[in-house]
Amino acid sequence: MSNARIILNREEDHRIVDAIKQAEQNTSGEIKVHIENRCLGKVEERSLYIFNRLKMHETAQRNGVLIYLAVKDQKFAILGDEGINKVVGDNFWNDVRDLMAAEFKQGRFAEGLEQGIQRCGEKLKTYFPYQTDDINEIPDEISYENN
Repeated sequence: MSNARIILNREEDHRIVDAIKQAEQNTSGEIKVHIENRCLGKVEERSLYIFNRLKMHETAQRNGVLIYLAVKDQKFAILGDEGINKVVGDNFWNDVRDLMAAEFKQGRFAEGLEQGIQRCGEKLKTYFPYQTDDINEIPDEISYENN
């Protein structure tokens, strides 16, 4: 029986957390990865629910990004808060999604997540560069849910 934690082994989990930390070194933005088994409802609605539950909308500059994965349902979404959404082009999230999907289709979930995190981090750095008084507002660890 598979569960959300099995999609990444321990080493891959650490690589993803390290990718988040590295991406956030250059920006005040926050990136979070959430992995669960089932998408309860439409992926857009579920990812928005998780975004709010994880308090991604409570960052000071409204520049949080959630990468949401539902393993068994083979669905994922990338959500940016209103601060980042105001400054990125309309196709940015679709481009990141396509980049990640190409890796996911090959069964390379860690690589897809790393690439998506890196791309989001680059964009966040452009519009929300790191400030000396920045604090890490959202924990970098992956959140898992075995629903």
